[in-house]
Amino acid sequence: MSGLLDLINSPMGRQLISGTARQTGQSENKTAQVLSMALPVLMGAMKRNTSTQSGAQGLYNALNNKHDGSILDNLGGLFGGGVDKEVVDDGAGILGHILGAKQPQVENALSSRTGIDSGSVAQILKIAAPILLGFLGKQTRQENINNPQALNGLLGGLLGGGSSANKQQSLIETFLDSDGDGSVLDDLAGMVLSGGKQKQSGLGGLLGGLFGK
Repeated sequence: MSGLLDLINSPMGRQLISGTARQTGQSENKTAQVLSMALPVLMGAMKRNTSTQSGAQGLYNALNNKHDGSILDNLGGLFGGGVDKEVVDDGAGILGHILGAKQPQVENALSSRTGIDSGSVAQILKIAAPILLGFLGKQTRQENINNPQALNGLLGGLLGGGSSANKQQSLIETFLDSDGDGSVLDDLAGMVLSGGKQKQSGLGGLLGGLFGK
């Protein structure tokens, strides 16, 4: 099973980075920085959502309908003439569902950490979100996921990306809600804004391990 590390380093991941960079007018390096921090957090937040029956069912329905992975079949066409408004609007809806009212706070935190203005960060996330859901949709088929309850394990494996999945997933959950209040986004914003100095073994250490930085 592929993990997020494989996604970022794959030809598809490089296409996502270069295409999104062109779309937003940002450098590929800066775009990659935003994606490397944002994708694990978005996936981690989705994993937490699947711990409830309604959250798991909602994601399962999305992955078996609109987000079945077909968006990945022609990324060249998607980015070739500029990303369609429909795709961007879909991304906005996905982010709103995952991040809720905390979305601006997360975008500002990523902006502070990467030096990209928050408007461009928001655009990058809107483009990436449908592709991330498409990636998950394709994984559910490859892994023969046929019930909502199995999504939690799938997401854990993708976040861990290998035999150390359980250990790394535990670490992700720790930094996603470092103060134990159930709000992963407050903790993300605090750690990103501080440059990862809070809990070096958490956010900074894990992402450094996942993305080799």
